[in-house]
This record gives sequence, C-alpha cells and structure tokens, in this order.
Amino acid sequence: MDFAYTTEHEMVRDMVRDFAAKEVRPVIADYDREHKFPHFLLERMAELGLLGICIPVRYGGAGMDYISLGIVSEALEWADASVRETIAVHVALNSLAVFQWGTEEQKQRLLKPLATGEKIGCFGLTEPAAGSDVAAMRTTARRDGDDYILNGEKMWITLADVADYMLVFAKTDPEKRHRGITAFMLERGMPGLTTGTIENKMGVWASNTGWIAMNNVRVPKTNRIGQEGEGFKVAMSSLDNARMTVAAGAAGTIRAVMELSLKYAQERVTFGKKIAEHQLVQQMIAKMAMNYDIATLLWQRSAWLKNQGIRNTRETSQAKWFATEAAWEAASDAVQIHGAYGYSGEYEVERYLRNAKGAVIYEGTTQIHQLMQAAYALGWRQDKPLRCELPAYDPDYWQSE
Repeated sequence: MDFAYTTEHEMVRDMVRDFAAKEVRPVIADYDREHKFPHFLLERMAELGLLGICIPVRYGGAGMDYISLGIVSEALEWADASVRETIAVHVALNSLAVFQWGTEEQKQRLLKPLATGEKIGCFGLTEPAAGSDVAAMRTTARRDGDDYILNGEKMWITLADVADYMLVFAKTDPEKRHRGITAFMLERGMPGLTTGTIENKMGVWASNTGWIAMNNVRVPKTNRIGQEGEGFKVAMSSLDNARMTVAAGAAGTIRAVMELSLKYAQERVTFGKKIAEHQLVQQMIAKMAMNYDIATLLWQRSAWLKNQGIRNTRETSQAKWFATEAAWEAASDAVQIHGAYGYSGEYEVERYLRNAKGAVIYEGTTQIHQLMQAAYALGWRQDKPLRCELPAYDPDYWQSE
C-alpha cells in the first residue's frame, strides 16, 4: 500500500478543500440554524464533478478512484457533516449500487443522470421497526406480471424529500427473511409514492432526513436492482461503500475541531497563561492529533482495498467504528476546551458535537460494529464472494468514454 497521494488525488483534495472553505463553511451555520437544506450546493457539487466522483466517465462520472471518494468526504465534513452525507447517500449508497449490481441498460438509464447530478439519489433500508435488524423489515413487493407492487414505509432516510431516485428494499419472499429481500429503484412521481421530512433532530440540521411511504407503488421489473432475493447483499455491499465515506468524514470532523481548538487554546488566557500551556488541554489536543492520523489511515486502507477489488467489509467496519467514536470524543473535548463558549452556538464546535453523534448511530451502530469485529476475530464470520463485486479501479476503463 502506497500512502502517498497521486497528483490527481492532490488536485481533488485542494479543489474540494477550497470549495468547502470558500463556499460551504461561510454559509452552512445559517442553514443549520434555519434547519434548511442548501439546494444550491448540489448544483455546485455537480459542477465540480463530486456527485459522480468515482463513477466512470462513460456513465457521466469524473472517473476518479475510491480514494478520491474518501478525500471528498473528509474535506466536505471538515465544513459540515450534512454536506458529506449527500456524498455518502447519493454516491456510495445509491449510485455505486447501480454501478455494482445494475445491468448495462440500468447504468445508461439510471446511473448517468445520477453521476451528473441531473437526478439525486437516496437509500431506503431502515424502517420504523427495523433498523440494525434488517430481516425484520415489513415492506413487501408482490410480483404482478412484469411489475412489482410495493407497500411499506422507510424511516430516517437522508435526502428522502430531495431525491429523485430512491433505492429501497422490500421482501419478495417474507418466509426467507433476509434471503427474501429484493432491491428496487423507485422514481419520484410514481403513483402511491410519498415522502416527508422528520423535524427535531439532534444534529445535521442542514441535511434533509425523512420518510418514504409506499402505497401500492407499481415498479417495473426493469427497476429491480440485482436478482430477486439479492437485496440483502445489495444493501450490505452498499453499506460497505458508504461506511468508508462516514469514516473519512469523521476524520474531517476531527481535523476541524482540532484546528478550532488549537486556535482558541492559543488565544484564551487563564491563570496568567494561554490554556494551550495547561497539560490537560494539551492531552486533549494530542489525542485529537493521534486519532486523526489513525482514522485517516483506516479509511485510506479501506479505499485502497476497494481500488484493488478486494473485499473490505471487516476493514471498512473497523474504520467506521473507530473514526466516528473518535470524532465524537474530539468534538466533546473541543467543547470542553472552549468552556462555556463551546456550549453555545456562537462557536462552531457546538455544531460539530451535535453532528458527530449521528455518525455513531447510522451506517451501523457502534455496537453492531463491535459485534462484527468480535465475530471476525473469533473466526465466526467469513466473507463469501458476491455475484457482483465492486469493480477494482482501472484508470483506462474509468476515464475512457
């Protein structure tokens, strides 16, 4: 594994950091306070190629690799987690699922508008009574000729009220539990399909979170992603992709709160000296610096494995678990360093703390990842090859028309 960024990686990093610093961070606090989704940022992200960053050029994407996806995620969450969530959901959960599991016809029809930002995608797996226990989902899909009839509800869906394409999961054979789940791409405007927004969240106020309701929604067979009964595999492989972006984003949170803490610690004076000179403050800052490096190395390992076409469920789970817990701790310590000011909305660290909590819950709770890692260590869990693995990165293919 080569830890050095290529020239292309450095260009992506510099471009997205500049975008985050000049166009996102100056305005995002206002959108956060107003609980308002910044639609204009989607247009800018599309113009920069971020909404198709790791999708091949032939499908409308930027043709970059999976490390670039992580670089984008870290840079955006440095500004605000709500903006990074768009990349996780639109690119990693929705677009990459079509790229990995879709037919050539689906890639041409569905993936191209997603990669260019003409259409926005979301991912509907969680339900009111089924979160970590995916097999407990109640949404059903009944075959009717060349169509399926879907009924059910999805909850806590990022971009639910924004997305045009919704990758949802339903049971085509309820008796088989997770082996009876199938994936479908719903399109806004289908009769019986409605969405709404969930209010009063703890954080990520500038992101849209909502629900998807399906009342006899007729979906053509051509919108089924993967084979019947493969939905669980589609969902889990998609989560592998998104969890890497969550880990990279968490590294961005650590970097952001560390920078804010360093600045404040050099300015604030107590007991006749800058608080940066107090050893217990130094201890918190030192841990931020160490955890930023660890989180970065973990998500980069996951992305590198994706580039090689190597299954990385264990490594991605580990990166997500560590990085999100480290980001939550770093944001909490940043508030502590800022004292009473950190507890108020006057300083950015308060927003980072609120946002950081969500990441230890979504994309698999910390406890789910701990159980996964224990199962790997004990030899109880081994990853079997999928029918459709995420393709290894080949620049000749990715960047050709």
